[in-house]
Amino acid sequence: MKHRIVVLGAGYAGAHVAGNLARRLSPADTEITVVNAEPDFVQRLRLHQLAAGRSIDAPRLTEVFAGTGTRLRLGRVTAVDPDHRAVTVADADGGGELLYDTLVYALGSHGDGGGVPGVAEHAFDVAARPSALRLRARLDTLTGQGDGGRVLVVGDGLTGIETATEIAESRPGLSVSLVARGELGARLSAGARRHLRRACDRLGVTVLEHTTVAAVEATGVRCADGTALASDVTVWAAGFAVQPLAAAGGLAVTGDGRILVDRTMRSVSHPDVYAVGDSAHATGDNGLPLPMSCATAGFTGRQAVDAIVGELTGREVARTRLVYVGNHISLGRRDGILQRVDGEGRAEPSYVGGRKAARIKAGILAMSLWATSHPTFGLPTRRHRVAGARRLSTGTTVA
Repeated sequence: MKHRIVVLGAGYAGAHVAGNLARRLSPADTEITVVNAEPDFVQRLRLHQLAAGRSIDAPRLTEVFAGTGTRLRLGRVTAVDPDHRAVTVADADGGGELLYDTLVYALGSHGDGGGVPGVAEHAFDVAARPSALRLRARLDTLTGQGDGGRVLVVGDGLTGIETATEIAESRPGLSVSLVARGELGARLSAGARRHLRRACDRLGVTVLEHTTVAAVEATGVRCADGTALASDVTVWAAGFAVQPLAAAGGLAVTGDGRILVDRTMRSVSHPDVYAVGDSAHATGDNGLPLPMSCATAGFTGRQAVDAIVGELTGREVARTRLVYVGNHISLGRRDGILQRVDGEGRAEPSYVGGRKAARIKAGILAMSLWATSHPTFGLPTRRHRVAGARRLSTGTTVA
């Protein structure tokens, strides 16, 4: 029988893993199935731009995996049972159970209200395409009513900063405010923080520092000190969380639900399960946990591919660098900040800002899209796979 590999999620990490496993493992010996809730690849890094009104490419996953032999199952994962090597999927046909020999868990993360009352009922977010489109429709309504609409973005992380500046630039008739729990850009270098403040001033973004939101209401927010901030649209960008499926299935997880993995991205409790991207709690080469990011998705995905190929073929597992080199922040379409960090994750004194940073960030986004939508670039022909392969006792063939 073929070795069954099931990949849960087709975001940056899942699509990369599935495509590269298809490139490196023979379809004569392996069967790869990707489970994803949407039929398209979602550029999550650009959802704030989609919400602000820009057009974002969304390649069909059937086209992404065309010619690879990878099976695409459109559906929502509702349960994971690692003890029986099974996942439950709900889809338009009623769903069912998928059995696997190797599971790659790449379900990513979603917006997290942090237990703040009213977030689910009244706030918008850019953590997923449906919610970004919902925000876009609301902004369209405000824009159509003329100038003066008030947008309040809660959260001063990268998502909050990018969302506030993008909306302010794309919809200058709206009044945009950014609520920061501490100092704006606290993790950036002093020069980068000054650049960020200048960008907010130029775009007309009002920054409210050292402000904690205690509740979200239909017409604004209430702060911990009792202050009320009025808004027509409240965008919640104050955190991300993972789904509880891994914990509910019995996998070893951290307190926030991310799967505990070893250096090869293999679950420490269930060796047939690998976790990549935001779903994994992976330790970088500096001994610190890797942050949730597209870069982390790439590093952990590559390591998981090497580990799975090595496991199935008996080859030595290559060691992928697990590093976090810095932050790339867009400040609208023509401005940005590139902030490198040192080995301890602290901002280095120098940074790149302005149009050059914006061009580099745009190039990174374009490269990420291309690499994800062409996951098997350089796919060898069947003859090359057989000619360059060695068949082991596991029955798996590798090119």
